[in-house]
Amino acid sequence: MGSKTSRRGDGDSPKRTSSRTTGADGTSASSGARKAGTTRTTGSRAASAGGASKGRTKTSTARKTTGRAGAPQAAEAKSGPEAITSYPNAVRWVLDLHDVERQRVVQYDPEGDFKLDRMRALLTALGNPQDQFRSVHIAGSNGKGSTAAMISAMLRRCGFAIGSYTSPHLTDIRERISINGQNIGRPEFTELMRKVAEASVSIGERPTFFEAMTAIGFLHFAEQAVDLALVEVGLGGRLDSTNVIMPVLSLITEIQLDHTRILGTDLPSIAREKAGIMKPGVPVITREQTPEVEAVFNEHAQTVGTTIRVVNRDIEFSNRFCSTAELGPHNRVCLYTDTSRLEHLPVPLPGEHQAFNCGLALAAVDHLKSVGFDCPEPVVTAGLADTEIPGRMQLVWDRPRILVDGAHNPDALGALMRCVGAHVPYDSMVCVFGCAQDKDVDALLDRVSLGADKVIFTRAAGNPRSADPDDLRRRFMERSGKMCQVAPTVGDALELAARAVSRDDLICVTGSFYLVGDAMKHLESVRRSREEATSGA
Repeated sequence: MGSKTSRRGDGDSPKRTSSRTTGADGTSASSGARKAGTTRTTGSRAASAGGASKGRTKTSTARKTTGRAGAPQAAEAKSGPEAITSYPNAVRWVLDLHDVERQRVVQYDPEGDFKLDRMRALLTALGNPQDQFRSVHIAGSNGKGSTAAMISAMLRRCGFAIGSYTSPHLTDIRERISINGQNIGRPEFTELMRKVAEASVSIGERPTFFEAMTAIGFLHFAEQAVDLALVEVGLGGRLDSTNVIMPVLSLITEIQLDHTRILGTDLPSIAREKAGIMKPGVPVITREQTPEVEAVFNEHAQTVGTTIRVVNRDIEFSNRFCSTAELGPHNRVCLYTDTSRLEHLPVPLPGEHQAFNCGLALAAVDHLKSVGFDCPEPVVTAGLADTEIPGRMQLVWDRPRILVDGAHNPDALGALMRCVGAHVPYDSMVCVFGCAQDKDVDALLDRVSLGADKVIFTRAAGNPRSADPDDLRRRFMERSGKMCQVAPTVGDALELAARAVSRDDLICVTGSFYLVGDAMKHLESVRRSREEATSGA
């Protein structure tokens, strides 16, 4: 079950008995882990970038001197391109930029944090790399990453070089930019970040964190001459930094209420923002949506001057749940077009919701045939089975069993609880939960209550958007009679959970990709410290 890339533990509980220190990512690490160099200083954002700034000064201190996006470049040499002499310096430079992903209050307008003119000026200074490769643009509330992963797996098996630009990352900032599943290398990341810094000086404006990352993603794909780049929208669509490409296809996954403080409080408002990626003459494929969302999409497509097709309506599609000795419980899908006849394909990711994402991915590959991609059906089928994606229904530890999933809105969390119930046998579930404060918290807590027997509330380290765990506990107790606790860090929460479960129980970490990333880093720290202890014995 889960991703094939799951890193499992050595079969022991992740409990600690040795002394602890708190690392930059806010997780606890044993003294053995410190000797191994796996802990960080208190710069939590640097830790989330894959540990590039171990043993360095606090990132939070450095950020106090930086302004919002669009501010003139600082006079200090340390903030200029000349400061980017190594990978840690490159990471530190980009992390010092204004980061919308971690802001409590976002200025969502063309002159604020989402200024496309600034992004276009930056790319012009870099030679417009986004015009040097073909792309598919993917927007939506849920399923963007899974859909992109399935498309990538199928096209890679067909022999194509496929770039992927996704967000957020889990444990390493370079996860956001990859080609054929390989993260951008540290030397390339450093060189391209220096180019972005130089370009920002030339235009006289500092980019946001996401703008800078988008720019180096485009540069990397152009320099490596990918056959196709799968570009995932970061937030919304209309004003997103990625909305400067002219793709060969636009995809829109499921639309649900998410980021309501920014994108709008109702589905039509959110749909209008997502529909903003539509371009004249660029075909759009989406899955079945609510009638109000489909009305917005159809109206916008007509206004822009493009066509929109819906899987399971304009494109024949079906799915069914089944169980076999080889694959266990899973979904199978069929998709038929004038050029494809794909029958009874096993969906590589668990859950009925993934069947619909799979249908969208298959429809995308079918369309790509019409623009020159040779995709034989047997190869497509084999490639689909290769799909791997971390942080979605991923088992990351054996004893106790720990499953992580980045479900971060009510619909995604409800789908997760149903999926766990259908695919993972367990006696009781302890849920380690944390979410952003700008989510529909009460609805999230209701979904948690449906599946969890006990809940431990915590928060992602270094993220100002994280909801207060004590507030989550109070609200949960008002809505549910189930047991709950609070832990200051994900590491502490996992230790509490490990003491509360038996062999046949399950620990599920969910509510935020940032929380999942913290859990994966903590468990990796445990694993490394134990390996060191074993090798030194």
